[in-house]
Amino acid sequence: MSALPATPSADTRRAIRELPDELISQIAAGEVVERPASVVRELIDNALDARATMIQVRIAAGGVRAIVVEDDGFGIPAHELPLALKRHATSKIGSLGDLERVATMGFRGEALAAVASVSDLSITSRTADAAHAMRLDARSGELAPAARSVGTSVEVRELFFSTPARRKFLKTDATEAAHCIEAVRRHALVRADVGFAVWHDHKLVAQWRAGSAEQRLRDVLGEDFVAHSRVLHEQVGALQLQGRVGTPEAARVRADHQYVYVNGRFVRDRLIAHGLRSAYEDVLHGARQPAYVLFIGIDPARVDVNVHPTKIEVRFRDARELHQGVRHAAENALAQTRAAGLASAPLADSTPAIAPRNPFALPAWRSAPAVQGHLALQNLATLYAQEQPATWRVPPASPGPDAGADASGGIAAAAEDSAHDRMHHGEHDGTHGDLPLGHALAQLGGAYVLAQNAQGLVIVDMHAAHERVVYERLKATLGERALQAQPLLIPLSFAATPGEMATAQARQEELLELGLDVAPLSATTLAVRSRPSALPDADLAELVRSVLADLAHVDSSQVVQRARDDLLATMACHGAVRANRRLSIEEMNALLRQMEATDRADQCNHGRPTWRQVTLKELDAMFLRGR
Repeated sequence: MSALPATPSADTRRAIRELPDELISQIAAGEVVERPASVVRELIDNALDARATMIQVRIAAGGVRAIVVEDDGFGIPAHELPLALKRHATSKIGSLGDLERVATMGFRGEALAAVASVSDLSITSRTADAAHAMRLDARSGELAPAARSVGTSVEVRELFFSTPARRKFLKTDATEAAHCIEAVRRHALVRADVGFAVWHDHKLVAQWRAGSAEQRLRDVLGEDFVAHSRVLHEQVGALQLQGRVGTPEAARVRADHQYVYVNGRFVRDRLIAHGLRSAYEDVLHGARQPAYVLFIGIDPARVDVNVHPTKIEVRFRDARELHQGVRHAAENALAQTRAAGLASAPLADSTPAIAPRNPFALPAWRSAPAVQGHLALQNLATLYAQEQPATWRVPPASPGPDAGADASGGIAAAAEDSAHDRMHHGEHDGTHGDLPLGHALAQLGGAYVLAQNAQGLVIVDMHAAHERVVYERLKATLGERALQAQPLLIPLSFAATPGEMATAQARQEELLELGLDVAPLSATTLAVRSRPSALPDADLAELVRSVLADLAHVDSSQVVQRARDDLLATMACHGAVRANRRLSIEEMNALLRQMEATDRADQCNHGRPTWRQVTLKELDAMFLRGR
């Protein structure tokens, strides 16, 4: 058995000494160079800073054996080539003022030195005024003439040869090659004015020619993403937000189509990701991941890019403004519906109203599994009577059992208005007018409404569609008010952590808006003196703990708004028209008209689709017409 290496004892003091330059560079390389894709990213950054218009990337064995990045940029003068490989040598910044307003992709001056310390690296470059190119070998320091056009070629071979332990953490060649291609794709997406080509083991695997931003978006992410996404373009204070957000139908299992750029730099930022994700809260089904491309323009002085050596993390001076701006911009883009795109003219301002029915149950609040509260009928009746807008119609008493289960409320009352609307749009003569969702034909299976529009057949899930309509109206009328509180005869007390105690004292106003009166009873105990009247059977201790956890980690206004929205979403679900409820043609048309006038009407509150379009061309294909 071999002996373990000797280690100094605890009482032995080791002398302070300066580390050798090579070891310092290898330590730095551990942060800068995580895998071959990190090298590709850094070299492309340098090429873009050199104003390249065409960048070629050649890799072998997933980038482990070889990485060659060639560009047609300015080039590096021969006398500056040795400096390019020294740590903290750069042409990008020269003062603290430059660092605080970085406008280039690279600026730290350590990438080439870090790569050279863990690989066999050489640089060949030529400027426009040079007679020929010069090649510098990083290992030997030899500088010799070479042949190439204006620009720079960086050749990296045998990555991690000097640190073989790092190679053990790499994946297969195919996986590493995929990461390298993704690194190029991220640059290609934001720089449509630059052409990119990627070769792997002498085969061309990806190519993007210089062109328009719209065409580059299609080339990189595909036509499907463009077809199932909405344009985002807003100015929020000093922020410029542009890009596209995918519709809920374009959501994916993995978060592999999420691209965020700050002043042209690809970044990963939890704040921005949370703002975008929150915009999908009541339109995305399950745990699926949204797809989006967001370009953020901001004053460089308001963002710190010198956070991590990889430059993929940033910090913002006003994080709250950015979060709210991104969220509202994405919400506005997602509020557009597919039906709006089918319209050839603006919709009428007046649409018949459908009122939610009175008695319904609320199974849960938020996501805490222990909170299983149900609305009492008397509380619901009180809430409904107090908050019902004047434009809603109270459901009339129905004599039969089938009519008694009428969850549509105002659908029947809107029949006359719907009939007038149909006559106004010319349905009497068989035309479809300019109505995006067309005119109702029949009801299928007690759950679907069939309608005909200019494109063909429209199939509507009547419960899901009415649920969205009711939910949006509830949000508009009730969303800004505090939830009603029910005082407790005997306050509930429970042991709390120091963090929960601090949050309860600092966020009392927000808690009261949610109907929770929470105050310290002792140094380690909280007392709850009121609860939301809509949740009489909830596990109150778990409810308070869940709310306090959210208030401690998320902006308080978001917690309050999310709580209201969750409550109203469940109210709308139980207030919407139920399956097997027979609707007349006028009632079906009333529902279609309300869908056309409602934001986010393509999905119900749970993210499920509310309607589908089957075009005449698709119907012809089903029946082999024209063949």
